[in-house]
Amino acid sequence: MDIPSHIASQLYTNAQNVAKPVDESASGGDTSFAKLAANFMESMRSGEATVKAGLVGKADPHSVVEALAATELAVQTAVTVRDRVVEAYQEILRMPV
Repeated sequence: MDIPSHIASQLYTNAQNVAKPVDESASGGDTSFAKLAANFMESMRSGEATVKAGLVGKADPHSVVEALAATELAVQTAVTVRDRVVEAYQEILRMPV
């Protein structure tokens, strides 16, 4: 499978943008849990809409795969956050009073 260089370059640029740290001073530092949850739900909705469009033939397979990958990443992140919260809660329960 040959990947044209311009597509590979675009995917690399997208990966760099996702991986770079967020400057909280520029964004006002508003990284509340509600905002993160809203971003998660928006990611899930857009992925679902793209997959539905792909099933009826209105979206190309490449965009369907990208949507599935983004959805998988969002779910894995949510599971990791959930696991950390449960672990912290259990640690608090083990503390002597």
